[in-house]
Amino acid sequence: MANLVDIPVLLTQILGFLIVLWVLKRYAWKPVLGLLEERRARIAGEVASAARMREEAERLKAEYEDQLKTIEAQSRQRIQEAVKEGQKVAEEIRAKAHDEAHRITAKAKSDLDLEYKKARTRLRQEMVTLALGAAERLLQERMDDQEHRKLVDKFLTELQEKQEETA
Repeated sequence: MANLVDIPVLLTQILGFLIVLWVLKRYAWKPVLGLLEERRARIAGEVASAARMREEAERLKAEYEDQLKTIEAQSRQRIQEAVKEGQKVAEEIRAKAHDEAHRITAKAKSDLDLEYKKARTRLRQEMVTLALGAAERLLQERMDDQEHRKLVDKFLTELQEKQEETA
């Protein structure tokens, strides 16, 4: 059984392993750890950068939503102002139309009154002319009572015909 384990070979292997371990620790372990640390720092920086970018994106989103709400409120306000202005203009137009209609009606009444007065004046002038004509006839002729009645009836008939013509 002593042949199974060769002590000088075992010691050589242990010594070689320790030398390799020392060399790796001295020359390879620090660079590998440095690379791992550098990679860890880079990943941590990227995660922090992503978090900052996400926070910035959320802040911008909130800001844009606030701006949209402000714009919507302003547009609603402007629409309401436009509607009020339209109602005001419509009311002014109605008032002007009402005033114009009133003015036209008043002018028509005034014109009608004037025409009525002119017609009455013409009627009076015609009555005066007829009365003067009748008086002139009476004065020219000496009439008896029956002829006088006929003349008055004729005058009244002519007067009534004149009134019907003017009406």
